[in-house]
This record gives sequence, C-alpha cells and structure tokens, in this order.
Amino acid sequence: MNYKIKNTVAKLSSKHSGFFLLFVICLIILSKKNLISDNSLITIICFFLIATIGVSHGSLDNFKAEKLLKKYKIKYKFLFYLSYIFLAAIIIVIWNYLPFFTLLLFLCVASYHFGKEDTELFLYTNSAIQSVKSYGKYTKSYYFFTFFKGFLIIAAPLMFHYNETEEIFKILNSNFSLHKNFIIIFWCISFYSYIHFIFILESSTYGGGAILADGTSILLLNYFFNPLVAFTLYFCFLHSVRHSISLIATLDKKNLKKGSAKFLKKVVPLTLITAILFIFSVYILTNYHVLNDALLKVIFIGLASLTFPHILLEYLLEKNEK
Repeated sequence: MNYKIKNTVAKLSSKHSGFFLLFVICLIILSKKNLISDNSLITIICFFLIATIGVSHGSLDNFKAEKLLKKYKIKYKFLFYLSYIFLAAIIIVIWNYLPFFTLLLFLCVASYHFGKEDTELFLYTNSAIQSVKSYGKYTKSYYFFTFFKGFLIIAAPLMFHYNETEEIFKILNSNFSLHKNFIIIFWCISFYSYIHFIFILESSTYGGGAILADGTSILLLNYFFNPLVAFTLYFCFLHSVRHSISLIATLDKKNLKKGSAKFLKKVVPLTLITAILFIFSVYILTNYHVLNDALLKVIFIGLASLTFPHILLEYLLEKNEK
C-alpha cells in the first residue's frame, strides 16, 4: 500500500475511532435504561455479531492467499483451504487436551495481533514518517509495546470484572487465573503502552488522537459492560471495521465506494459459511452443555481456531513484502 492510500486509511480509521468513542458513550447511557436484562439473550446477540461482523474481516484471507501462492509458485488454490482448515482443526483438538496452554497462547497471540493491527496503519503515514524513523519499527521495543497495547483487551476485563472473566475461562475448560498484583502490573504496562504510542505519534495528523480515543473506548467498555459485551463491541465495531477499511482501500485504491461494494461481495461467501459452522457447532454442543456455555465455547474456541491461520497468513504476506 503506497503512502497516499495509507494516509487515506489512517484518516478514515481516525475518524472511526472518534465515532466509536461516541457510540460507546451512547451505549453506556442507553444501558442505564436496562433495555435488555436477559443474560442468555445478550450472549446470543454477541454470538451472532461475532459470527458475522466480527469474522468478516478475515473472509478475504482466500484472496490474500493468492499473492502468497504466486510467490511460492503454488498453482493449486485448494492447498490453501486445506492448510487453513487443518490448522484451525489442530487448534480445536489441542484446546480439547491442553485448554490452559491453548488459552494462554491464544491470549498472547491475540494481544499482539490487536496491538499491531490497531496501531500499524498510523505508523507509516506521511505525517508520521519522521517520528517513526527515529523510533524504528520491528525493534524489540516495538514488539514489546505493541503486545502490551493489545493486552489491554485482556487486562481491562480482569481489572474491572475479574470474577466474570474467570468464569468464562472456566467454561472454556481452563482454570486460568492471575494474582491481583500481576493484573495491576500488566494493567500499568498496557496503559503505559498506549501513552507510549500517543507520544510517538504526537506529530501525526491522525495517530495520536485515534489511539487516545481507542484506549478510552476500551476502558469505558470494560468498566460499564460485562467482559463478553465489551469484547464483542470492540472486536466487531472497532477492530473488524478498521481492518475492513484497510481491505476496502486495497481492493480499489481510487474509489472507496466501489471498494466497499467489492469488499461486501467478496466477504459474504466465507462469512456465511463460518456463521453456519458456528451455529452448527452450538447445536452439537447443546447436547452436552447449557446454551450459554455452548455459545461461549464456540465464540472463543472458534475465534482461536481462526485467529492462528489468519495471523500466520498475515505474517507470511508481510514477510514476503519486505
């Protein structure tokens, strides 16, 4: 992506950060009305949002893979689908036997992914290039601060709703727990990581303000809402939408409206297939678990199974573009 496109994406993403913060504030005000009090209904709504809007930003992985296949001179596209499905299935199997280890690995990988994806598009815009040159990308400090910036997504619910978060971990067959002191330490590092990037991008037209708005939104979400709702709103309406904006710009560099139309047309098939698989998995699991637990298992184990091949593909693409 050239600098002109990167600037456009950064500008749109920055505006979206502001709109999302206003959206969160409006939801907090509405939540005081107690319009929905049924926890099972809330879980079902979160499930469908994640299974559609949330996973949609990964539904272009098959098109991204075409570049990689050409690079490695692989003619058969079905090998990508086979590898993608195989890796996703492996994650599910490993989770069944080593739930604690897989959950811990998933939280670490997801933290880095969230931190990287929600920061990177602001780093190499024309207005930020001088600041970033002196900072240096892909240094040890970059990886450290990127990871802990994304870790706020995990640290915030542990800080504000520890018992509810721990209950979700138990439903996922993992007795994952952290001492309060460790949570405070991770919380402080994550909070500082946001401040770090705000200062790095203080000369950027878009970056600093957007990152400040994102951090504020995440804190508000996790303070006022339970962990599942907070994560769903962040994942679907901030992370996924922002990633989609980048994909739209890639599909049509000159006309974002046409790019949006192309994006919707391309993401529908795989998004629909994924949603059906999620629903089918819930149906199977309801034979062994209550509906609420089945939904939570599919949401998080399903996301983990898709996250690993998605991130691996992103890594290989990035590596070959250098």
